[in-house]
Amino acid sequence: MKKNTIKNLIAFAILSLIGEKVSAQTGLECVVVEKYYISNAADEAGSVGTLPVGSTTYRVWADLLPSYKFQALYGVSGHPMTIQTTTSFFNNEDRGATTPNGIGTAFINDNSVAIDSWFSVGAAAAARLGTPKSEDDGLANLITGNPILMNNDPLAGIPLSTEDGIVTGTPLAVTFVGLTTELDVFDATSQFGNTFTTSNGSVAALGGAMGANPTTTNKVLIGQFTTDGVFSFELNIQIGTPTGGIENYVAQNPVGSETLLTCLTYNSSITTNLQTPVAAEIPSVSLYPNPSVDAFKIEINAASKIFNNGFKIMNVLGAVVAEKSLGDIMGKYIETIDVSSFSKGIYFVELNLNGVKSTQKIIKK
Repeated sequence: MKKNTIKNLIAFAILSLIGEKVSAQTGLECVVVEKYYISNAADEAGSVGTLPVGSTTYRVWADLLPSYKFQALYGVSGHPMTIQTTTSFFNNEDRGATTPNGIGTAFINDNSVAIDSWFSVGAAAAARLGTPKSEDDGLANLITGNPILMNNDPLAGIPLSTEDGIVTGTPLAVTFVGLTTELDVFDATSQFGNTFTTSNGSVAALGGAMGANPTTTNKVLIGQFTTDGVFSFELNIQIGTPTGGIENYVAQNPVGSETLLTCLTYNSSITTNLQTPVAAEIPSVSLYPNPSVDAFKIEINAASKIFNNGFKIMNVLGAVVAEKSLGDIMGKYIETIDVSSFSKGIYFVELNLNGVKSTQKIIKK
């Protein structure tokens, strides 16, 4: 009876958060992993809880199309959810928790709590949303450290002292369904264990969660995990569509309307869905004229060679209306985009330059 009750709760949490209508699977672009921080000897000495030198903090993002909502991470029969490391996970033993919602902003700068391991449905701290460091709004950082959390390892991209990926917002609370002792690996004891797994539970956002930039990049922070081992996961995700439908994405064995998405499986030794840290040289980008009537130009100026570049243009509903691969770029590059056939209104240009995504708005008159 208890097992059936848990299954019913999971079904409610992951199948009825917004509606029962099933639509075409389009809204989850990928699951992206950001290397948030790499610890050094100062962090080890100043940590509350064992933090080996060289531990990497990984942030995991559900990269959604604009206006879609993250509803749940889940594991069910045939679709287990697993998060693990070859060593063990770091948990801050001062103010650490299984979610960041209870970590007050006054404490996020204390010792090593900012790199605690936890699940999230958008939050990075109490009353704060998470955002990739490359998309931070540039306002005052909560993490000032000195000397802890000040390591400037280039493999982790932007230093936390420059952008901490924590912005003002109103995040939803995490609802755990069917999970009890499984969560101990991410609770307040450091190096407690190395594996979280469930085939009968979920990490849910009741009502659905959107990212700090919901009408543009819409990346929802779904977890932060710190370890000095090889980090890996296998996830399943349910999202809600802007029209009230639901979409389910699985890491293996899709059935019915489920969609197989390869980036739901990750291994840090094979960085296929790793968000590339921002390079030391960031190319300048201009879009003009804006507003545009018939055409606009994307001008990119790169002092050194940048690789695997491209763009896509989305309308306000998140539909892709144009996209193109630009290959490798060095120096000045100008791409002209014909928008004469576009309907009047607002569009978003998502640029992917050297593995780093950014979004700008244009208006078609």
